[in-house]
Amino acid sequence: MFSLLLSLLLNAVHFLLGIGTPQSFPPPLSAAEEEAAFLAKREGDDTAREKLILHNLRLVSHVVRKYYSTAKNQEDLVSIGSIGLVKAVDSFNPENGTRFATYAAKCIQNEILMHFRSQKKLSAEVSINETIDVDRDGNPLTYIDVIATEDNIEEEVDLKVKSAMVRRLVNSVLEERERQIIILRYGLGGGKPYTQREVAQMLGISRSYVSRIEKGALETLREHC
Repeated sequence: MFSLLLSLLLNAVHFLLGIGTPQSFPPPLSAAEEEAAFLAKREGDDTAREKLILHNLRLVSHVVRKYYSTAKNQEDLVSIGSIGLVKAVDSFNPENGTRFATYAAKCIQNEILMHFRSQKKLSAEVSINETIDVDRDGNPLTYIDVIATEDNIEEEVDLKVKSAMVRRLVNSVLEERERQIIILRYGLGGGKPYTQREVAQMLGISRSYVSRIEKGALETLREHC
């Protein structure tokens, strides 16, 4: 009976949230958009609540892929994690100073852990050292591994989004010399970052000239961010 009720609940969540595949998840909200959405939600705007849920679904997928990459029931875990996301949206208080992505990731993990515990309900107790899965390298993954993980999911997602935006801006708004210097200075594209003096020697110009071009390029990038 429990399995049937859980299945019905997860199907309902899929329908209400419009979950398809991870590739169909909407992009994350900017900090300003997220703040505005939570303010609107506080005023009773259900559309803002739905927006916060939909635009953070990729975080659920990220948690599942990071911790349960070998699980055969990843789709079910995404559904269960989505329930945790809904709870996070409904209980999050922006005034506490915590970033929502950090808070939501913990709620998603807790919901999935509750699911694993419910599967062990016939046991007298569940050991925190019990293996619940294996990681992508084939190593055992226990409850304590997940609970004690120093979570940097927010930083990972944020870094990927910002890195993609910077690469796009470097290629679209900078002049050729500016682009060349920024790429060399910061190792964009996986290359080695060089000092201003090294860049000057490579390009046959003065270090002060490299510094001026770099400063101007960074200002241009900031204006477009």
